[in-house]
Amino acid sequence: MKGKVVIVTGANSGIGKVTALELAKKGATVVMGCRSRERGEAARMEIVADSCSEDVHLLLVDVSDVESIRSFAQDFARRFERLDVLVNNAGVSLSDRRLNGAGHEMMFAINHLGYFVTANLLADQLAADGGGRLVNVSSMGHRGGSVDFDNLQGEKKFNALLQYCNTKLHNILFSNEYAARMSARGVTSNSLHPGAVRTNFAKGDDWWFGSAAKLGGMFLISPERGARTSVYLASSPDVEGVTGRYFARSRERKASRTARNTDLGRRLWEHSVELTGVDLPSGA
Repeated sequence: MKGKVVIVTGANSGIGKVTALELAKKGATVVMGCRSRERGEAARMEIVADSCSEDVHLLLVDVSDVESIRSFAQDFARRFERLDVLVNNAGVSLSDRRLNGAGHEMMFAINHLGYFVTANLLADQLAADGGGRLVNVSSMGHRGGSVDFDNLQGEKKFNALLQYCNTKLHNILFSNEYAARMSARGVTSNSLHPGAVRTNFAKGDDWWFGSAAKLGGMFLISPERGARTSVYLASSPDVEGVTGRYFARSRERKASRTARNTDLGRRLWEHSVELTGVDLPSGA
């Protein structure tokens, strides 16, 4: 990965932090996209020490906010000449329905629209030298999800567990549609299930995920193991040119039938453009 530039969102903790660390160890220039300067800088210093690489950088971004992502993309373009890999990793699980400043349900805004906007605003950089990779962290929870355009953000009926699963399904639908739209420019896009990882992902939220983590902690895998598939898709020559696929344990798996519905992916894409005002650059 020497000479490669990689962005990892949500890189201050959990599998995002481990992903950034492992790619730094491989010689990549790593850009950490984090919301908190304090937590991000603390994580950056740890990664620098553990990787023995000074080529680790912090840029601030709130992936629930389209304008924050836009500023992040512009800041990145000013500071770096290329982008070889974008790892869409930042995600959240919440116990109740919350809205961001634009009125979007927060899990949908962060877990789906955050991926969508970040990848589209950085599409030209990913495609600049050919061979750019987009890596989207999803979950096997996508199998419990659905896409109801009349209740996409829990407007009519909200269930925290189902909404989380829905957004993980959105990740794969988006990933596959991005693969189709960017294939002519040499950019690959793949999604993955990291495993049931022992992190602070749902810390502070009193719902199924937090309870399961407390009761079944012995069955959860470490962030180090959970990051392996992200690192594999970001760096392995084995997946060069492979696109529109879903992986778990660094092997290709078959996503749910709904996740492989191209018409649904196309419709979700169009709806996301309407919500955010962001699409692929003209000519992409």
